[in-house]
Amino acid sequence: MIDNLKSMSPATEKGCRLAALMEPSGLADVDLNEKRQNLTRRKRLNVRRLNLLCSTPYYKKKKTDNINTVTDGFVTDNQVQLGTSSEVIKKVRERLVTCWSHGSISLIGRRREMEDAVAVKLGLLTKGSKKYDYFGVYDGHGGSRVAHACRDFLHRLVIQQVMEEDNDDDEEENSIINWEKVMKESFRKMDEEVSEEAGEMATMGSTAVVAVVGQEEVIVANCGDSRAVLSRAGVAVPLSTDHKPDRPDELDRIENSGGKVINWNGQRVLGVLATSRSIGDMYLKPYVIPDPEVMVSKISDADEFLVLASDGLWDVIPNDVACDVTRRCLNGQMRRFSQQRKSHNVDARDEQSSEVVKESLAAQAASFLAELAIARGSRDNISVIVIELNRSVCSTNE
Repeated sequence: MIDNLKSMSPATEKGCRLAALMEPSGLADVDLNEKRQNLTRRKRLNVRRLNLLCSTPYYKKKKTDNINTVTDGFVTDNQVQLGTSSEVIKKVRERLVTCWSHGSISLIGRRREMEDAVAVKLGLLTKGSKKYDYFGVYDGHGGSRVAHACRDFLHRLVIQQVMEEDNDDDEEENSIINWEKVMKESFRKMDEEVSEEAGEMATMGSTAVVAVVGQEEVIVANCGDSRAVLSRAGVAVPLSTDHKPDRPDELDRIENSGGKVINWNGQRVLGVLATSRSIGDMYLKPYVIPDPEVMVSKISDADEFLVLASDGLWDVIPNDVACDVTRRCLNGQMRRFSQQRKSHNVDARDEQSSEVVKESLAAQAASFLAELAIARGSRDNISVIVIELNRSVCSTNE
C-alpha cells in the first residue's frame, strides 16, 4: 500500500496514510517512513538554529569559487560549509573576510583649498584563493592635482605590477607576491606619470600612505608624513614612520645628495617642503624622493582595526588617543554630536534618522576622529580611513 502512495495526489496520499495507520498491517511501514520524515525535519531545524545563531545564510558548498558580497561597508559570506557556529565563523574569518567594515572621511578643515584625497577599492586583487582590499590616503601640497591623480591611478599601477610579477612566475597560483617590489615600482611609476605632466604640476606633490588588506596579512606602503596605525590587543602599533626632513637618516640622505634642511616655520627641505618624501615635486628632486617604506604584517587574532590618516589628524592627535577613540566608537560607546542631535531632534526627517542608523560604526569613528582633530586646533585638511579587522576583539578589550 505504501508503494502505491508515490503515484497518488497529495490529498489522496494523505487520506491513504490515515487509512494505513488504522490498518494493523500498515503500521510498521508507516512508522519507518515517519521516522525518516522526523529525521529530515530535525536536520532542517538544526540548520535553522545554526542560521539564527550566526545570522548568516548558509548553503552547502560545492567545489566552486567562494563569493563575497560587500554591502554598506560590511563584508558577508555567501558560500560556506555547514558546521558548528564556531567553525563557520572561523572559516569566514580565515578564508573569506578581509575586513568587517570600513569608513572614510575627508574634510577641508580650516584650509582655503581641499588638497587631500582618499581611495577605497574593495576586492582590488584576487591571488589564487586570497583576496585583497585597497585603501589609500593622499595629502597634496601646492594643489590637489597630484593627490587626485594618485587617487585615480595608483591602485591601477599596483594591479599592473602584480600582473607583471605573475607573468615572471611559472606557478602563478602558488607564487608569493613580493609586496616591497610591487609597491616601490608602483610609486615610482606614479611619480613618473606625474612628472611627465610638468607645467603647473612641477611645483605640486602629494604624500601617500597605502594599505592592502588581505585575509592573512596587511601591507602598508608610506611615502611622506601621512601615517598608518594598527590597534593590536589595545596597543597602538605604528605601521609606518613619518618622513620628516629632520629624521636623522632622511637628513643624511638629503645632505649627501647636495640639499639642505632649513628651519623655516619648522624643518623643511630647502626651507620649502615639510616632508622629505613625496610623489611629484619635480623642482625639489633629487632631495625629495618618491620611494615608499613598505611593511608587511601578519594579521593575528589580537588585531582590532587599522587607521590611515593624513598629518592633519596626527599633528594634533597621538596614536594611542586615536586608537582609544576609534575603539570606543566601534563599541558603540561614542557618537558624533551631529548624529546625537539628529537622532534626538523631534523635527528631524525620517530619512535623516535612517541615514544615521545605517552609517557603519567604522564610518562614525572616522568622522569622530576628523571632528576631534578640528576641535583640537588642526589647521590642515584632514583625511581618515578606519578599517575594522576583528569585531570580537574590539568588544573584549574594554
